[in-house]
Amino acid sequence: MKFIMNYIRKETWSPYVAGVLLGLVGISAVWISNSLLGASGAYENIAGMIGKAVAPKLFDNMYFNFIMPPGMTIAVVLLIGIFFGGMAGAATSRTLKWGKKESLNSDGQWKRIFGAQTWKRWALAFIGAIILEYSAGIAGGCTSGLAISGGMLLAPAAFLFIAGMFASGILTALIIYRKNY
Repeated sequence: MKFIMNYIRKETWSPYVAGVLLGLVGISAVWISNSLLGASGAYENIAGMIGKAVAPKLFDNMYFNFIMPPGMTIAVVLLIGIFFGGMAGAATSRTLKWGKKESLNSDGQWKRIFGAQTWKRWALAFIGAIILEYSAGIAGGCTSGLAISGGMLLAPAAFLFIAGMFASGILTALIIYRKNY
């Protein structure tokens, strides 16, 4: 048991151990909830809950009534679990920097390329998140839905998505960071 606790407290884990654990989480998700992993729809479920409370007539449409109904879905539970699981993981590895100003902009490479302004980091993260969520909607799922769940099912589309995701990530890093990458 001590070995497991020491391993959990490590800052980085073996990708093989993490992959096996992710596979077990994926299998457990299907077994317990009869649903594959996927979190991008959670934002629509949450937006629908807020929208129905604020402007019910505006959110009384085909999309929010049948396609993405508002409510506490498995995707919302997964999204909440990802947040608190990440926090717990950072806390156990003693890398959690909640509320510390230096944690918001502590990456040296970022500072060299973009400067030390925290607002730039938040603005780019926000814009990137919007692009990611919009793209996930176009593609029919997010990274967890397409890559992880689709990969578990050996779906060819999942492997095309993974290849495209890595290729676009490398290309983006080369464009943004240029020779410093």
